[in-house]
Order: sequence, then structure tokens, then C-alpha cells
Amino acid sequence: MKDVALRAGVSQSTVSFVLNGLEDMRISRDTRKRVLHAVEDLGYRPRGAGRPPKAAGQGVIGLLIDEIATSPFAAISIEGAQDEAWKHNVLLEVAMSGGDAAYEAVILKKWAGDNAIGVIYGSILTRALTPPEGLARHRAVLLNCHDPAGRHMSVVPAERRGGERATATLIAEGHRRIAFISGEPWMEASDQRMEGYERALRAAGIPVDPSLIVEGNFLPSGGRRATLELMAQDRRPDAIFCANDLMAVGCYEALKELGERPGESVAVMGYDDQEIAQHLSPPLSTVLLPHREMGQWCVEALMRPPGRVVTERMDCPLVLRASHRS
Repeated sequence: MKDVALRAGVSQSTVSFVLNGLEDMRISRDTRKRVLHAVEDLGYRPRGAGRPPKAAGQGVIGLLIDEIATSPFAAISIEGAQDEAWKHNVLLEVAMSGGDAAYEAVILKKWAGDNAIGVIYGSILTRALTPPEGLARHRAVLLNCHDPAGRHMSVVPAERRGGERATATLIAEGHRRIAFISGEPWMEASDQRMEGYERALRAAGIPVDPSLIVEGNFLPSGGRRATLELMAQDRRPDAIFCANDLMAVGCYEALKELGERPGESVAVMGYDDQEIAQHLSPPLSTVLLPHREMGQWCVEALMRPPGRVVTERMDCPLVLRASHRS
């Protein structure tokens, strides 16, 4: 749907309204035509297309997550899980706990009474955690989190490999003074992306220079501040790897303030592949977080016969646009 929206030059909500035939929405005839032409050009098939109608009530999987509204990634994971569940004639029930242990206990007890096929227990932040006791009543899989005790299957992004691959790409472009703007150090994703960055430098025989590593905050303000600090050094970087796309936005702002040209005088790499990455000038090269695929994997794992407990580290592919060259 995202690609259809981009091709038609409209929002994803508009695409959804057009495809669902909501005639009472104030969408012009020309806009509807553009959406339908984009659908045809891209060969897009809406959810459920080509499959016969299914009867509801053929089984339920519960998805319990701590937060939804604070990040677009939760919604992407949920959509991936819902699509996969529907392929198996299973409904997905979603609950947000806000980290409230009492609420989690109640919803897990409800799903146990409903004989749910299984439960996906998710976190908005990639992290180690101790699952609630009530999860032991269910076949369960952890989404974007993991249990050090190894009691449940789990899926997390392969953050180290993503950071390593992004840095290796910058090295392959001929860059040697590659800076890294981290997120907050307590965040597992930030720490692992930096480990990947350092691993790629060492593999290429490039010493890790602590002066080229600056702490950010996963927000544009942190990217801007860190970039200004890096560019004030006597030997400035020729490439800047930002640990997420929002900091890359701030990095672009700082470089342009200094009269630099991202992707020309200084290379920039992001991480996450958020919507804004493709709208920057130049479009941002970045690393995709596979949240949709992680949601799908969780359902697939619950639908398979029980097996050994594994932690799946899902590949984070590069999305190369224009900013990693200079």
C-alpha cells in the first residue's frame, strides 16, 4: 500500500479508502483514478485478494505489546502478523498494556480461557526482558525482545549485521574517516549498531577512532548537534553513519547550515528506513528494520508444531539511495 500511495502521490489512508470503496469520503474522481492506475501499474493485490471468504472464529492468536502510538514500527509488525494469521484462517486480537503488569495478567488469563492458539508478546524497544508469569499458560513467541532464560521463542532484528553492512558499504565507496552518531547508550539497538560499525572498520583494517563516535538521542536534535561537533574537528569525517533516520534528518540540517552537500561533500547513512528517508534531498541510504517480516515470523512460529526454543535474528537489508556516496 505504501508503494501505491507514493506512485499516486496520496496518503496511505486515501489508498485504503479508495480500495475499500468508501464512496462517502470526500475523495475526488481524479484522485480515485490516480490510485486505481497506481494499483494497476504496480500489480498491487489488497489483503485477501484471490482468497475465498473465510468464516470467523476459526482460532485466535493474541498479540500483547507495551506501546503502539510511540512508533510506526509497532503498527507495521501488527499488520504483518494480522496478514499472516488470516492466511491460516486465524484472527489476531491486539492489546496494548502500557507496561501495566495487572492488565497483562488479565488479558493473558482471558486468552487462556479462550483457548487461544498462542500469544505474541512484543516490545516497542528491542531489549531483554522477563516475560509475565501468565505467558507460561500459552504457546508464546517474543516480538522484538528476548528472554535471557530462554523460555520462549523470540525474533529480533540482526542489528550488528545491519550496522556492519552499512559501514562496509561506506568503506566500499572509498570512505575512511567514517563517523558514527549513536543513540542513547542504554538502548540495545544503538549499542549493537555501533558494534557492527566497529566490526566493519576492523575487518577493513581501519582503526576505530573514538573522536569519530558521538552520542546522539535518536531525534533530529541529537543528529544536528552531533554533526556540528564532528564537523568542527580539525580532521572532519568524510562519511557519517547515523544510528537512525531521525538523527540523519538532523545531520542533513547541520551539513546544509555549514554549506556542505549531503551525498556529495559528505556521505550520510541512516538506519530504520522510515518514511521520511525517501523524501530527503538527496534520498537517504539506510538500513531496513524488518518489522513486518518479524510479525509474520511470529505467527508462522506459532502455527508450526512445537520445536526447540530459538532466537531468530532477522536480516536488516540495505536500502541504497543517493546519500552514501560523496
